[in-house]
Amino acid sequence: MSLMAIRAVIIYFFVLVVIRLMGKRQIGEMQPFELVITLIIADLACIPMAEVAVPLGHGLIPIFTLLVVHFLLCVISRKSMGARYLISGRPAIVITPDGINYKELKRLNMTLDDLIESMRGCNYFSVDEVSYAIIETNGKMCVIPTNSNMPATRADLKIKTEPSALPVNLIMDGKLMKENLAMVGIDDVFLGNILKKAKLENERQVLILTLDSNGKVFIQGKKQSGFKTFNINLKGGTNITWQKNG
Repeated sequence: MSLMAIRAVIIYFFVLVVIRLMGKRQIGEMQPFELVITLIIADLACIPMAEVAVPLGHGLIPIFTLLVVHFLLCVISRKSMGARYLISGRPAIVITPDGINYKELKRLNMTLDDLIESMRGCNYFSVDEVSYAIIETNGKMCVIPTNSNMPATRADLKIKTEPSALPVNLIMDGKLMKENLAMVGIDDVFLGNILKKAKLENERQVLILTLDSNGKVFIQGKKQSGFKTFNINLKGGTNITWQKNG
């Protein structure tokens, strides 16, 4: 029993490393060849995990071989457009301004119910709301709505906007992200001032704290109800505006 447990742990970490090396794709975003390799790896891992009589290498070596095959297919796909289409397929336009492209639906083995369901997943419920609908090689649908159904943007409404900024995690579940702190260029004293304004004594009391390049802080304490957002001067000032939510 203990031998089986040890083998299971070894295989688990080996498969975990292999999947991590294969990339960050989610299951629903995998190309067909990636999904096939993942399914085979799962099946290969079960054999030596369940059967102690099967040598451990009989599972690990095929899995490693599939990892090599995966990298080779990725390289071939990057180098050759024709090979990429052969391995992963190509996007298909299933709705045009002329209506539903029934020929493409048949080629993809999709029914009208499948098409309508995918449209609903994109928040469109009628074909006349869509100018183009494209089925990507991973099976996801991308939609370009008609002009009358496009959502209004801040530019359309002539609302002044700030430059886009990516929030950086500084504290997660009470843990200080020191590398991110250095990346945004603030020190422990500045961080302490932020915590003080949020009425928190130290990072251990923080559930999440983010800061973007526009100086917007989002912070929520572990025992606080709701969260707080406020703006700071990244060049060395204090609070500019204060907004509390929740």
